[in-house]
Amino acid sequence: MTTPAASPTPVQIWLMAARPRTLPAASAPVLAASAVAFAEGRFALPAALAALLAALLLQIGANLANDVFDFHRGADTAERLGPLRVTQAGLLKPGQVLAGMWVCFGAAALLGVYLVVLAGWPVLAIGLFSILAAIAYSGGPLPFGYYGLGDLVVFIFFGPVAAAGTYFVQAGSVSLAAWAISIPMGLLTTAILVVNNLRDVETDRRAGKHTLAVRFGAQAARWEYTLLVGVSFLFSPVLAASGLAPGWILLSWLALPSAYRMLHLVWHAQGRALNQALGGTGQLELLYGVLLGAGFVLGALLK
Repeated sequence: MTTPAASPTPVQIWLMAARPRTLPAASAPVLAASAVAFAEGRFALPAALAALLAALLLQIGANLANDVFDFHRGADTAERLGPLRVTQAGLLKPGQVLAGMWVCFGAAALLGVYLVVLAGWPVLAIGLFSILAAIAYSGGPLPFGYYGLGDLVVFIFFGPVAAAGTYFVQAGSVSLAAWAISIPMGLLTTAILVVNNLRDVETDRRAGKHTLAVRFGAQAARWEYTLLVGVSFLFSPVLAASGLAPGWILLSWLALPSAYRMLHLVWHAQGRALNQALGGTGQLELLYGVLLGAGFVLGALLK
């Protein structure tokens, strides 16, 4: 006789829905930008923590939005290769997932009020557009993710918006170095999306989800991933040589072995096996962001 598998608890179900493995994409740009603020004497811990928590809430809200909206559009089926989606699996009702989404966005908005008080009305625009983008990625009449625009939108909101916005709420302006580090952070987050779309290229094609991987094929997606990761790592020596960052930011190259492993997976794995590259690319971005930020901090402390 076999013992039936225990049903997941409500807490476990909501954790699955939140998809904690995606959270490095939200936290890495905030941590890197806060390190730049520290190096330039503009660091403000309360604002940095509020920005970090708001970014995490927005990411979880976006995950819940994708869960329910992809289900409604028929993109999530029993053939899904990625991590379990709770709406498609019947673990939560669509209304429950939507309610969870609005709770996350509402909590992020409350933190946004605090940040508006600190840094002014531009923060309000950042917050509103971030929420709208999170919903419109897979929801609404023209979802970005279904028309090949997901890569660009992810780059913008996880690169310049996240990093420059984090610096802005602490300093009231954005330095050139903060703008510069926003680019590799956005590129690495986009690489996470590329792995996701590469894995799902066949199921997305059948669902009418026209990602760049669907439009141009799996091989093009692999080259896109390689370009995104490669350019990200080239930014460190360029920033150091330009004088915008201390030479210590070459610490970010300690993440190269991880980048090599992810590139090998992307070029040799298919289907469900790419889930390892998906989570690994998120960890790569977090490692890169922490090492990049550590370079700025060490450069300031060792002057």
